Amino acid sequence: MLACGTGVELPRHCPPELLDQSWLAVARTSRVTNGALIRAAAPLSESAALDSGATMLTNDTTVTWDGREVRGRRVSRLGAIELSSTPVRPDPVQARHAVLDAVQSRGLDAVGWTKNGEALRRRLALAHRILGDPWPDVSEEALLARAEEWLDFDALAAGRGSDATSGLRGLLGWQESARFDEVDPETITVPSGSRIRVDYPEPDSDTFPVLAVKLQECFGWTDGPTVCDGQVRVVLHLLSPARRPLAVTDDLASFWANVYPTVRAENRGRYSKHPWPEDPMTAIPTKRTNRSL
Repeated sequence: MLACGTGVELPRHCPPELLDQSWLAVARTSRVTNGALIRAAAPLSESAALDSGATMLTNDTTVTWDGREVRGRRVSRLGAIELSSTPVRPDPVQARHAVLDAVQSRGLDAVGWTKNGEALRRRLALAHRILGDPWPDVSEEALLARAEEWLDFDALAAGRGSDATSGLRGLLGWQESARFDEVDPETITVPSGSRIRVDYPEPDSDTFPVLAVKLQECFGWTDGPTVCDGQVRVVLHLLSPARRPLAVTDDLASFWANVYPTVRAENRGRYSKHPWPEDPMTAIPTKRTNRSL
């Protein structure tokens, strides 16, 4: 490589004394497909090369983050030619910048979202989509622009990972923080008493949250759950006792009146140990079998 950064190679039939040299003084080259071909050169000692290129000598410290740990290296160069590279310990400011640069370059996937962090981001995304400000925008573009406000740089730099939950919650104002678990709850209590986790849509999706629950646990429920201050109906995936899907609805009153009789007829023989009342509106919601009632 030349000091200017151009890749060069010796011609096939060059003088033997040039082949084993670490340094060459190159006087003339010609352009080829993958770089340049040396046409005139002479052997050069390392000391002579360093003396003649003294104005191009540099010493730089590079700090990078590979998603697991921050690494620093001190690199000496003559122009574009690397002379030496030794590991160094980055200081906290350098480590922070390395993590930030990597996340800005590679996107949010570089953060390595945990289930808790991803679930929180989905809840925040729905609040922003439906209710707007002051609920924060947590799209990739918005989070990258505000990365210094929510990323746990120390944890990421040390390779400990970060679930991002505390950082994302920190984007909320105090009023929104106090109301958030009511506006977009993590779980919903169904008529049987079970607390079931809500499956919120991905941040860039235009779909709505889902609650997968056994049909028998919803007896007597007509209104169904809502989120976002009542503006969004949660879509219910009503499951069999074997947790297989029986129906999908966001209108329980219509389901009980129009669909349930068919579902009951098709499944009460298959799941005879479980209640299938003719009138689901007056039946006791339960997650138990008939024997346990």
